[in-house]
Amino acid sequence: MKKLLVPTDFSDTSKNAARFAVQMAADLQNAKVILIHVSDKITGGSDGSPLTEDDNDRGAILYNALLHMKEELSPGNVQVECATEKGSSLVDTLQRYVRHKAIDLVIMGITGATRLEQIFMGSNTLDMARESVCPVLIIPPDAKYRTIKNVVLASDFKEVDTTIPLAPLKATLDLFKPALHIVNVDHEHYVELTDEYKAERKKLEKMLEAYKPEFYFIRQYDFFDAISQFTTDHNIDLIVIVPRSQSFLTGLFKTSHTKKLAYHSHIPIVAIRE
Repeated sequence: MKKLLVPTDFSDTSKNAARFAVQMAADLQNAKVILIHVSDKITGGSDGSPLTEDDNDRGAILYNALLHMKEELSPGNVQVECATEKGSSLVDTLQRYVRHKAIDLVIMGITGATRLEQIFMGSNTLDMARESVCPVLIIPPDAKYRTIKNVVLASDFKEVDTTIPLAPLKATLDLFKPALHIVNVDHEHYVELTDEYKAERKKLEKMLEAYKPEFYFIRQYDFFDAISQFTTDHNIDLIVIVPRSQSFLTGLFKTSHTKKLAYHSHIPIVAIRE
C-alpha cells in the first residue's frame, strides 16, 4: 500500500494540501493518507504559567483536531490515518517519520506572499523538498486536484546518468502512469542541437523508455516563463524537478515575479532527490 504523508498545522494551506491528497489517493490504487501534526512539548507560557495540566491533554486535543479534519475531508473510500509527533524541528521530525514508516510521498502546501505566511508552510516546505529522503509534492495555494495525465520533467541535460534520481522518479511516475514530457530550456540552443545534448537525450530516452517520453528543447532566457508557458500549452498536471539548491526552489515560488511557476498557475510540483 502506498503511504501519502500530509503534515498539517490546521491552516487553510495545509487543509487544501490534505484535500488534494485524499482526492489523489482515490485515483490511485491501494493508497492511504496519513495526516500528521508535529508540535513542540510546551509546558508553560512565557510567564511560567501552565498551559495544560498534563502534556498528554494537549496531545489528545491535537489528535481530536486531526480526527475532525479527517471528517471535514470526507474521504469516502480512502483510508485516512491520523498521527501526532513531538519535535523541535518540523523537517527533522518528518524525516524520521518518513524513514520509520516507509512513506512513499510527502504532500505539503506552499504559501509565502508575505513573511508571516512563511511561518509554517513556506520555508519548511522548501526545506523538506530540498532535503527529503522521499519525493515531496508541493501544492500551490488554492490548487484543485485533477487526474494527473500529463507530467513534465525539467532537465538541464547535464550528466543525466548520475544526476537524475532514477529509482524515486520511476516510483513517482508509476503512481500516476502519465504521459511524460521532458523539457530543456536553454537560451543557447540553436537550430541544430549539439552532439552533447543529443547524447544526453539518448541516455534519458534509454533510462525512461518504459514511459515513452517526448522531448522538447526551448530556446529562451527565462526558465520559469518557458516552463509556465509549456504547462499551459500541453495541459500539464504535474511538474517534476530535481532540486540542487535552496535558491532554485525558492525561486519557483517568489511572488515578486508575476509569472513564476506554480504559485500562480496552481500546478503542483514534485521535488525528487536520490
